[in-house]
Amino acid sequence: MAEIRVQKAPFAYGQEADLFAEGADGAGAIVTFAGIVRPDGGLSAMEIEHYPGMTERALSAIAEEAETRWQLSGALVIHRFGRLAPGEKIMMVATAAAHRRAAFEAADFLMDYLKSRAPFWKKELRQEGADWVEAKASDEDALSRW
Repeated sequence: MAEIRVQKAPFAYGQEADLFAEGADGAGAIVTFAGIVRPDGGLSAMEIEHYPGMTERALSAIAEEAETRWQLSGALVIHRFGRLAPGEKIMMVATAAAHRRAAFEAADFLMDYLKSRAPFWKKELRQEGADWVEAKASDEDALSRW
C-alpha cells in the first residue's frame, strides 16, 4: 500500500529515498523524483493550499491506481503545503517495481497527476503582487496519455 504524506515541514529527499529503497523488498527497480520551487521571474515564494482529508484521499486513490496498473511493490508520495521559497522541495514521488519500465511509468503517471489534478492550489508571490497558478494545457496533455 502506498504511503501518502501531505505536510508543511520540509523533508530530506536522500533520507526518504533510502528509507523507501530499504522497504522495497523484491523490487528490481526504484525510481524517485523531487519537484522544486523554481526561481522563475522574480518569484519570492509560493503558497500551496489544500483541504485536509480530501487531498489525502485523492492522492491515495491515484497511488492505488498506479500500484495496480504497474504492479508496484511500493509507492510514496510526499507533497508539502504552506509557504515555500525558491529552491525548496515541493514534492517527492518514489515507485518500486520488478522492472524499470513499470517503475518509471508509474512515477511519471503520479507526477503528471500531481501537476494537473491533485487538489492543491498554488499562489506565486512576487514583489509586484501575487497570482494563482492556472492549469496549463501542456499538463493536461501529459496526463491524457495515460
